[in-house]
This record gives sequence, structure tokens and C-alpha cells, in this order.
Amino acid sequence: MTTTTEHQTSYRIGYIVGSPAAASINRRLAGALVRLAPAELQLEEIPISDLPFYSYEHDDDYPQVARDLKQAIADVDAVIVLTPEYNRSVPGFLKNALDWASRPYGENSFADKATAIIGASPGAIGTALAQQHLRSILAYCGARQLTTPEAYIQMTPGLVEDDGTVTVESTEEFLRTWLDALADHVRRSLAPTPQA
Repeated sequence: MTTTTEHQTSYRIGYIVGSPAAASINRRLAGALVRLAPAELQLEEIPISDLPFYSYEHDDDYPQVARDLKQAIADVDAVIVLTPEYNRSVPGFLKNALDWASRPYGENSFADKATAIIGASPGAIGTALAQQHLRSILAYCGARQLTTPEAYIQMTPGLVEDDGTVTVESTEEFLRTWLDALADHVRRSLAPTPQA
């Protein structure tokens, strides 16, 4: 997880792309975040595409792919969730992964985990409603959420190139600001709690 050199602390940040589509605009946004992240944030994907549908019938014998998901979340200092918006909410694909991560009872991977939400959509509201629902889910799971700045990205054609380059200066500046806020959120989340 956290590594410290003589002059720099580095944080491992996992990111979950909430769409199974190879050409997902949220996957493209993830590429931009990887490219723009400050040196102290080391971003790595937490894959969710191989998860079967969650059922409580698995709680006594979790499949390996679900154990791998839970371990990947445990191994990072924070998780970024990139959500599309389907029918004014989060995709079932993403919700399924969150259900796996939060079970079985008493083994919720998101409890006290620093998290951040961002999302891209072609529409002007840029996943705002999906993010509201996602915040409720993560709040129930006890995640420590980055609440500001909120990040609703309207993904217009050419905004992010294949290599993660952001072509609009104001959007690049905003994403850098958001990543800096995430770094501060992670530092605060991992800081020792003062003893009374």
C-alpha cells in the first residue's frame, strides 16, 4: 500500500471502471486520470468484468474472482469509482461489483476505505444522478468519500485522446485539481487518529 521514500510518500489508488465496454468513455476518462495523476498517486485498475452475478448463496464459499476483488481493494490506499449513468442510475455491472465487495456480512471491503467518485457522459449533467445513487451505496458501506469537488464530466468528441491526453485546458486543469483533492483526502484518511 503506502510507500515512503526519503522525500516522497506514494499512495496506491485502485480504480474501478463501471462499464464493461472496451470503448467506454469512462475507461477513456480513467486513462486521463492515470496520465494526469501527481507523482504521489500510483493508479492501477481493479478489474470487475469476470465477476458472476452476486447471490447470498456464495457467501459461505466465495469464488476466487470475488476474493481477488476484495484483496485488490484491501491492497490499495483508496478507490476511485468511475461510473457511467444508465437510466438515471449506476449500471448493474458496477452495482454487482459493489455487492460482491461488500459481502459476506462483516467483511465489507469498503468500510473506512477512502473513495472518490467521478463519471463521464455525453450528456450535459455528466452522471450527476448516477453519482447521487452511488454516494448512497458507498455511504451505507461506510466508505470515506471525497465529497468536493464533485466531478461530472461531459465527454464531448475529442475531449480525451486514446493516450489519455485531455485536449481542453480547463478540463485538464479541473481533473488535476480533483486529483490533488483526492491526494489530500487519502492523506487525511490514513492519518493516525489522535488519542483522547
